[in-house]
Amino acid sequence: MSRTIVFVNQKGGVGKTTTAINLGAYLARAGRKVLLVDFDPQANLTSGVGGKSGSRGIYEVITGSASLSDVIIATKQEGLFLAPSSINLSGATVELVDRDDRNNFLKKALSTVQSEYDFILIDCPPSLGILTLNGLCAATEVLIPLQCEYFALEGLSLILQTIQLVQKGMNSGLRITGILFTMYDSRTRLAQDVVSQVSAYFKDKVFSTIIPRNVRLSEAPSHGVPVCLYDATCVGARSYEKLAKEVIERG
Repeated sequence: MSRTIVFVNQKGGVGKTTTAINLGAYLARAGRKVLLVDFDPQANLTSGVGGKSGSRGIYEVITGSASLSDVIIATKQEGLFLAPSSINLSGATVELVDRDDRNNFLKKALSTVQSEYDFILIDCPPSLGILTLNGLCAATEVLIPLQCEYFALEGLSLILQTIQLVQKGMNSGLRITGILFTMYDSRTRLAQDVVSQVSAYFKDKVFSTIIPRNVRLSEAPSHGVPVCLYDATCVGARSYEKLAKEVIERG
């Protein structure tokens, strides 16, 4: 059975999409077949792997004009596939709000292709609205990217409360795979303190891999490829390769 991992953080700019892309790429390089699901109207994941946001995607699946298998495309990384998004997905709240399956739409859509993939990675908007709720209901696991700054700590409690509510009422099988520190700058005392505090409290829920601030990581999406196809020797690439091994082991 495939592992379905949703990436959740209500704060933007924490490395959520970057993590989905590059973890997916390194899982694929480890011999796994991976589907990236862009469930964010900003469609950054789509453009980050070279997809075209104007093509058919998740929104067309929601409206019933296409099936999920119809919209999935291959990426430049062998073994890595994409269900693209577009700005049209911003209207999904209107499309879904009156549906009986509004919280489980994505789960039902993924069930039609789940047996074909080892990993399904879902990138959600930086909010805790209906799209993110769909991601949490569809997933078996949650990965929380956490930027190493003070405000990230404040937001973490809200994320955990939301996950607990979903576990109680909608998806009892959902578990937290791990908390991932991103954009780490070892030169700052604050970053070190955040890592220390969160690690002390959550212990084995924290990945040992820490993603550093890295220019090459930031540049790769503008070329439409994961960092492994842009600069596989940079520190960011090596960090995501290590993370992929950790995620496989935690399975």
